[in-house]
Amino acid sequence: MMANPYAPYQPQRRRVFVSYHHRGDQLYYEEFSKVFHDGFEAITDNSLERRIDSADFGYIMRCIRENHLKGSSCTIVLCGRDTPKRKYVDWEIEASLDQSMGLIAVLLPTLEVFSNGGTAKPDRLQDNIDSGYAEWVWWHNLRSNPALLATIVERVNSKSSRLIINARRRMDRNG
Repeated sequence: MMANPYAPYQPQRRRVFVSYHHRGDQLYYEEFSKVFHDGFEAITDNSLERRIDSADFGYIMRCIRENHLKGSSCTIVLCGRDTPKRKYVDWEIEASLDQSMGLIAVLLPTLEVFSNGGTAKPDRLQDNIDSGYAEWVWWHNLRSNPALLATIVERVNSKSSRLIINARRRMDRNG
């Protein structure tokens, strides 16, 4: 079947992977998925804690790469109160960086904000925000301007992989 030459141009939808604390931030994931479904492909709920029944770290990382991240250009981390304490979020960030995927932090309203204005994000994610590789955006800014996400995704996907910092020791248990 031949494509209709008169059909309006539809830009290719980016595939993204969303990492988050499933018990704590499921409602934000569901809202995120509803709002951004039309603009992005394969925003899926792939809870590693429920799906991978293994203690073998190499196997788990291979599953993350092959079954969860494959085909995605960017990882979006929904950062809530308990996100920095979740080992699987750390592992998903590590695997994303190993593949030089773009990395975005979406700071949820439940995120802990310190008296100096800083926030409690996963350490590996913070390393890459500090290096200039990853970017962050507040949830309320993204919700009030959904087009902003496409701009940020394109920007992080164009960054040099030389900015990646991924040498931190991985978390071996939840905090």
